[in-house]
Amino acid sequence: MIEVQNLTKQYGTKKAVDNLSFTVNDGEILGFLGPNGAGKSTTMNMLTGYISSTEGKALINGIDILDDPIEAKKNIGYLPEIPPLYLDMTVKDYLNFIYDLKKCKLPRKAHLEDVCNLVMIKDVYNRIIRNLSKGYKQRVGLAQALIGNPPILILDEPTVGLDPKQIIEIRSLIKKLGKKHTVILSSHILPEIQAVCDRIIIINGGKIAADDTTENLTKNISTDHKLIARIEGPKDEILKMIKNMPGVVSVVADMEREKGIFDYEIEAKEGVDLRRELFKRVVARNWVILGLKTTEMTLEDIFLKITMGDDVVINTKKNDAEAKAEAADAKAEEYDKLAKKADEASAEAIDEKEGEE
Repeated sequence: MIEVQNLTKQYGTKKAVDNLSFTVNDGEILGFLGPNGAGKSTTMNMLTGYISSTEGKALINGIDILDDPIEAKKNIGYLPEIPPLYLDMTVKDYLNFIYDLKKCKLPRKAHLEDVCNLVMIKDVYNRIIRNLSKGYKQRVGLAQALIGNPPILILDEPTVGLDPKQIIEIRSLIKKLGKKHTVILSSHILPEIQAVCDRIIIINGGKIAADDTTENLTKNISTDHKLIARIEGPKDEILKMIKNMPGVVSVVADMEREKGIFDYEIEAKEGVDLRRELFKRVVARNWVILGLKTTEMTLEDIFLKITMGDDVVINTKKNDAEAKAEAADAKAEEYDKLAKKADEASAEAIDEKEGEE
């Protein structure tokens, strides 16, 4: 578990990281995003003890990274953007060196073999690192992060230089590792973050701009409530039918995709889900729906909207204390309403009785 409490890093008058607070739970894969200069790398360097913070704390499984760095770092496997490789060593010598450096207690031969199999470098085990391709060097860097089986993995651009097949394999590996490890994953390949991560933090200007799942961020940011329906049937009748549906704001027929088949862009009122009703009406008229999708924002759309200066307000993920406090407030408000209604009903009853008398 990682706990970041009011973490700040200041260089002169500039705050590279400004009062960050967040938690990464055991077994969670967190996507950590931000444009260049946002403070992302500075934050990761503070979490791993590469640099110290100006204010605040970074707790690694309850251990302050500054108070007891050696003990805290035993819990971390770190792959920086540029892997820390000794190019004149063979892969075998390098991994054995890292094994000794970390004072690993696991059975040496079996453990190193398991790590090599995980990151698929067994076939280059006896080769000199300098002669490896960029992709293999990246995988050797990932291997050193896994030595010692640390409970926390911090991975900065782990798939840089890999081919598409290798990228898919590393994505699968990260998902697998997330079942037993806490993982912070930083990448500029946004579909990769969207495919792998349970939760996403976007920082901008040294502050947290968003903290939630991609799905929730889409709901919070997007004001677009549109469906794209590909329907086979008479265009004019389909347009008329959709316009008459409750909750429809507008509908436009796109170009003819195939003979008698059009894409219909349907805008609905906020909170209205048209999909089921649309399906029923199309089927009842013996027309055919060949495709139906919502125009939800991708992670790339969200990232750009937050970091390109748009006026976007994000409801960040609440911690347990805040959530409980809000629930208690809501409950109290409900009780107040019920009490008020009871008082009003009682007063009416008294008035009626007095009127009868």
